[in-house]
Amino acid sequence: MSEGFPALPPLNALRVFEVVARHLNFRLAAEELGVTQAAVAQQIRGLEATLNIRLFDRLPRGLGLTDAGLAYSTSIRTALTMIDEATRLLKPVSSHLTVSVTPSFASKWLIPRLGAFADAHPDVDLRVLATDRLSHFQTDAVDLAVRYGSPAFGAGLNTELLMEQRVIAVASPRLFDGRPRPTSFAGLQDFPMLHDAHNVWPEFTAALFPHHGQPTAKNMRFNQTSLAIEAAIGGQGIALASQAFVKDDIAAGRLVQVFALQLRLDKAFYLVWPRKARQSPLLLLVKDWLKQQIPSS
Repeated sequence: MSEGFPALPPLNALRVFEVVARHLNFRLAAEELGVTQAAVAQQIRGLEATLNIRLFDRLPRGLGLTDAGLAYSTSIRTALTMIDEATRLLKPVSSHLTVSVTPSFASKWLIPRLGAFADAHPDVDLRVLATDRLSHFQTDAVDLAVRYGSPAFGAGLNTELLMEQRVIAVASPRLFDGRPRPTSFAGLQDFPMLHDAHNVWPEFTAALFPHHGQPTAKNMRFNQTSLAIEAAIGGQGIALASQAFVKDDIAAGRLVQVFALQLRLDKAFYLVWPRKARQSPLLLLVKDWLKQQIPSS
């Protein structure tokens, strides 16, 4: 009996083959693997040369598995699953998860809730990465992201709605000491308008005062929503912010809602995570916990 596995191709090529067979697209496979499209194509060409058999049909729009490729992909996926499960059994179950969020989402929504998460799940090490950039999940070791915008956020990624965006105008009660709150477009121009990077004021004023003219109020601009909110708390002007971000400040009396209007935007907050064959129990736990927080927002 011969020793070893003399007919076994390189394991890395088999891993690349499994991903390509699942996506039937070199670009999507490259994004999942964190390598270039050319590197993926080279691995597949090398594997086909090693096996001396064609695994894929190159079609005008993407790829198709040959009969041999289809049968081989089923067997390889089963084999890689067995290797993955055997490896997991050797290691203690990971108890940490990294979630990437925007700085404003972190400071105004997530951080106030982390104490409750720690109390409910003391064995989980939840790591928060605050950045405006949509993290590269493999390179940055990110498991889950919360991002504001509209799908899709990238190929090879799953998205799930977390929270709709409802914007309200807020200000410190001190801003209105000795003068009434604005009830007209002209009255609004007497107060500084605090902007963030999303610049929702034109849309908000158009919805609130459909036939208004050009704004003439003093403007202050910030690159983070949280900074505009803090400026509003400091009495510097009127800010627009997600209702979820300022709910606690309103309840505490640090802010008041200036107008009754809640502007619902097309963009929203989404959960984003890599599209893999299997989600870890810890990822499911954190996703479910985040979604459970929404009714209280």
